[in-house]
Amino acid sequence: MPQLPQFQSSDQNFQLMQNRWGSILNPIVTRSQNQSIILKKIQLFAASNPNIINHLLQQPLQGWKIVRQRAAASIYDSQDTNSSPQLTLYLQTSADVLIDLEVF
Repeated sequence: MPQLPQFQSSDQNFQLMQNRWGSILNPIVTRSQNQSIILKKIQLFAASNPNIINHLLQQPLQGWKIVRQRAAASIYDSQDTNSSPQLTLYLQTSADVLIDLEVF
């Protein structure tokens, strides 16, 4: 993950400012949510639990959230039983539903 660059300088105040800015901003800049992908129109089926979704991150999944849900349904993950969490997300649903999903 990218971090704020540190520029070399003989100015001690400038170096201290860079260190202070880095300590404040690097935790924000390096958040996994900054590398998120929105997966649109994902159809989940109650009869096919779990629904297996390729998250396309090319890195281990850190989390997910629904950004749009087009019908009433209870949705939760079953990642604890997922044999390939670095590639896929297992979602369970109480009813058939179409969602947009943010993965990070």
